[in-house]
Amino acid sequence: MATAEDREQPTRRPEPAAGTGPDLQSFAVQLRRLHGEINRLMQGFAGDHGLHATDVQALAAILDADEPMTPGRLRERLGLTSGAVTACVDRLERAGHIRRVRESADRRVVHLRYAADARPAARTYFRPLAEATQAAADRFSEEELAVVRSFLAAINEELGALKPHGGR
Repeated sequence: MATAEDREQPTRRPEPAAGTGPDLQSFAVQLRRLHGEINRLMQGFAGDHGLHATDVQALAAILDADEPMTPGRLRERLGLTSGAVTACVDRLERAGHIRRVRESADRRVVHLRYAADARPAARTYFRPLAEATQAAADRFSEEELAVVRSFLAAINEELGALKPHGGR
C-alpha cells in the first residue's frame, strides 16, 4: 500500500544508459528557439498596444490561471515585487486589458479578470500564431501530439519547481 509520501512523489522513469538518452542539447536549442519566437510575437503585441513585455506575460498568466488570479499570485508567478505588480496591473487596467473584481465577501480580495472587450484585439493579433500551431500540429498524428503535450506538461512542471538562480 502506498503511503501519502509515495503518492506525492512524481513517477520517474529509470535513467537511460549512457549514450542512449535524448539529445538534451537539441531539446535545449529547440526550446530556446520556440521561446524566442513566441517572445518576438509577444513583444510585438506589447509594442503595438503600449505595454511592457512583462505586461503581456501578466496577461498570459491571468488567461492561463487554473484559479482566479490575484495580484499576490501574479507576483509569485512572474517573480516580481509588489510594487512592480501594482504598476503592471495599473497599466493593464488603464489600457482596457483587465478588470479588478471583488467577488468575495472579503472586499480586500481582488481578482484580475481579462476584459472581454480586449479579447478581439488579442485574437486578431495572435491568429497567425494559432494558424502556425495548427499547421505544425497537422504534421503529426494524435498519438504523437499526445506525447508532445505530455512532454511539454512535464517540462513545465520541472521548470516550475526550480527556484531562481538554479536552486531547488
